[in-house]
Amino acid sequence: MTPQKTILRALAGEVLPTPPIWMMRQAGRYLPEYRATRAQAGDFLSLCYNSELAAEVTLQPIRRYGFDAAILFADILLLPQALGADLWFETGEGPRLSTITTAAELAAMKPADAIHDHLAPVYETLRILTRELPAETTLIGFAGAPWTVATYMIGGKGTPDQAPAHALKAENRAVFEGVIDLLTESTIHYLSAQIDAGAEVVKIFDSWAGSLKGQDFHDFAVEPARQITAALKAKYPHVPVIAFPRGAGTAYEGLHAAIGAECIAIDDGVTPEWAAAHVQTGGCVQGNLASSHMVTGGDTLVTETRRVVQAFSKGPHIFNLGHGITPDADPENVQLMIDTVRGA
Repeated sequence: MTPQKTILRALAGEVLPTPPIWMMRQAGRYLPEYRATRAQAGDFLSLCYNSELAAEVTLQPIRRYGFDAAILFADILLLPQALGADLWFETGEGPRLSTITTAAELAAMKPADAIHDHLAPVYETLRILTRELPAETTLIGFAGAPWTVATYMIGGKGTPDQAPAHALKAENRAVFEGVIDLLTESTIHYLSAQIDAGAEVVKIFDSWAGSLKGQDFHDFAVEPARQITAALKAKYPHVPVIAFPRGAGTAYEGLHAAIGAECIAIDDGVTPEWAAAHVQTGGCVQGNLASSHMVTGGDTLVTETRRVVQAFSKGPHIFNLGHGITPDADPENVQLMIDTVRGA
């Protein structure tokens, strides 16, 4: 693969005069066209598993904004469902899963390589996108990191402090590590199949990495991401990996080498100036405008966007938010951000 697309050029270490740009959750509830398509699908999971409609919502922000990358529309919890967990969504409350807290419950899960029939619609979405995306747009696949997915599987839902997972880690280390190992192995299978279906880059989302401290951060955030990345590199040496251990703080430093990823995505808990000095020295960085600016807009949005671009201008950089765009964001603010990045 010749890295001509701007995202691939940045991931290869090139310093570009204008950073390529995409946005986490760029296909989502802030867009009226997304809400219309989701209503057509009937519910969120039906949208994820309807390949044509999932491809449609992936394409919507590309048509509207011309982002440099499209990211597969799916959900990190489709993988535990493929492993045998029950998954449903409570209106207004978010996802719910059957829990894994015992050796028997872990043993009842499917093996890591048995996920593919269940996830076939996801791979079909990627194949559709390879045909329908503009030639200059990079296609990104993704999965949740083992720790983050485990917090939902152990807690049965999202929790503010990931306390159920931390408790299992302390009280039944063997079961906890078994969940992490199963998720690590199955994520390798999942992302490999995404690449086979057309993903040009893959991203590992560790949304709750910040609640792991000290050795736990290394053992359950860094090490699984390293294992996944190494396995993918062995099969697909030319496919770049973006790792996003959200909330890592000063532990972002050194993660390019520790994980083996071409790019470390950073949240807005660190300044772009600090990240340029301590993280970008290792390779490409992605980030890190606060997503709140997509709600508030105005001169502050322009000023802070320019600040991020300037801070990272001396190294490889992909412009993005520090976390996903929120449903209350104004689509016009997204356009203002893009115009500012591109110097319009």
